[in-house]
Amino acid sequence: MTDIMHPLNKTNLADTAVEAIRTEILERRWAVGQKLPNEATLSAMLSVSRGTVREAVRVLAAQGYLETRQGSGTYVLSTADTARPLGMARRAGLRDQFEARLALDAEAARLAALRHTPTVIAGLRALLAARGPYAENDRADFIARDFAFHQAVIAASQNAVLIGMYDFFSTLIAETIEATLGQDLPEPDMAAHVAIVDAIESGDPDAADAAVRRFMAPVLSALDRLLMS
Repeated sequence: MTDIMHPLNKTNLADTAVEAIRTEILERRWAVGQKLPNEATLSAMLSVSRGTVREAVRVLAAQGYLETRQGSGTYVLSTADTARPLGMARRAGLRDQFEARLALDAEAARLAALRHTPTVIAGLRALLAARGPYAENDRADFIARDFAFHQAVIAASQNAVLIGMYDFFSTLIAETIEATLGQDLPEPDMAAHVAIVDAIESGDPDAADAAVRRFMAPVLSALDRLLMS
């Protein structure tokens, strides 16, 4: 097997590196359980920086292709085409996407209510403070800050599968956040976000579930009105 991989062009290097490495995985360049070349070798193969390789590996690990073992290296976890379910989800209607996100968020909040610590609650409140209000000239950063809060709620569940699913669908979830920043769908306000944290802190899983559903209800109602119009 040759060690040659095609060097990448200079546009969207991280995304292109992801696709290049994923293609090699799907074509069985490395078997499941096999260790990938180190960052320096992959960097030379693709003619990109080690930072770009590191970001590509992070994305592919979140998508379930790779596993990074501390102090050991990066290994192939799966050679199945995980892009297919993601593509199907992205082609689904926006209401389907919000319903799926609600299912993840609600269950995570229930578990977080049972498993949280004071440190977790303080972290969630700090993320909300950093999130702040939305401003049009701050769109991309606001989406990232809002996503960070919701991702932390998922992490607070301490459920590895939920955490992995949220990472896998991170781009799709960020797109649902962005969809609430236009004219058609209401953006859940700060009070709705705070209510989720308060419910988790209460230790009542039913209250946490209900807070997430109240959070999402105006968006789902708006989507229903748009579908009927």
